[in-house]
Amino acid sequence: MSNSSSISHFLLLALADTRQLQLLHFCLLLGISLPALLGNGLIISAVACGQHLHTPMFFFLLNLALSDLGSICTTVPKAMHNSLWDTSTISYTGCAAQLFFFMFFISAELSLLTIMCYDRYVSICKPLHYGTLLGSGACAHMAAAAWASAFLNAFMHTANTFSLPLCHGNTLGQFFCEIPHILKLSCSKAYLRELGPIAVSVCLSFGCFVFIVFSYVQIFRAVLRIPSEQGRHKAFSTCLPHLLVVSLFISTGTFAHLKPLSISSPSVDLSVSVLYSVVPPALNPLIYSLRNQELKAAVRRLMTGWFQEH
Repeated sequence: MSNSSSISHFLLLALADTRQLQLLHFCLLLGISLPALLGNGLIISAVACGQHLHTPMFFFLLNLALSDLGSICTTVPKAMHNSLWDTSTISYTGCAAQLFFFMFFISAELSLLTIMCYDRYVSICKPLHYGTLLGSGACAHMAAAAWASAFLNAFMHTANTFSLPLCHGNTLGQFFCEIPHILKLSCSKAYLRELGPIAVSVCLSFGCFVFIVFSYVQIFRAVLRIPSEQGRHKAFSTCLPHLLVVSLFISTGTFAHLKPLSISSPSVDLSVSVLYSVVPPALNPLIYSLRNQELKAAVRRLMTGWFQEH
């Protein structure tokens, strides 16, 4: 038996057993992470450099790209390192840092998606009040609140999780440090201390979900009242990328944590964890850039200017 004070490192779940498959997984993760880094980096640069993109919608999109960038940089590099060097260890401090930053960026993403839903609601349902409700000061305050609440949520979970005594070894059944797998190592009944923070997070997440659903009900009702087909199409086109990103984020996260035990196995759990932690940050830039002509034009100008300079 061991306790948390004697644990210097954790053993993460290996992505593969054979050397060939480990290298294949390294290449796959590299193939996913590079486009994700490039896509989110281009969105951040295009919005920051393009004066005509300094609007609430693109301001929140820049913040979302930052959270996606941070999320994928938190989990993927260590998994790639372990696959390349045929190891599975992560230090105790490194595990705590990885858990904190993953919770921080995931919590920020949910808050930002909720705020972006409010932006679409005001834009379509209350267009005359858009400048008042979503002025530069209001946008800055909402973004600051999203990041601050994400920090508090991540700090609360990390401090509480790593204050638990660990009595069941140091092997995690996940390729990155995640709360449910660390709780499995805690002493009998000690994990009950984490139920309070988890309940708070679940309530906040459910509140965000209800707000998003309610907002889109109002948005669809308002769009269907638009007399012209062209107007309805334009309104739907501004909401579709956000709706796709929200659906991807919620569906993958929900399935990862609420999937039936009958289909649970190490390989399925690993695939699902990659699906919800790696795929959304990689696909979000593609979803937004494909449907937004302004963003595509700004990215094109940015890349053209870069190539001309070099």
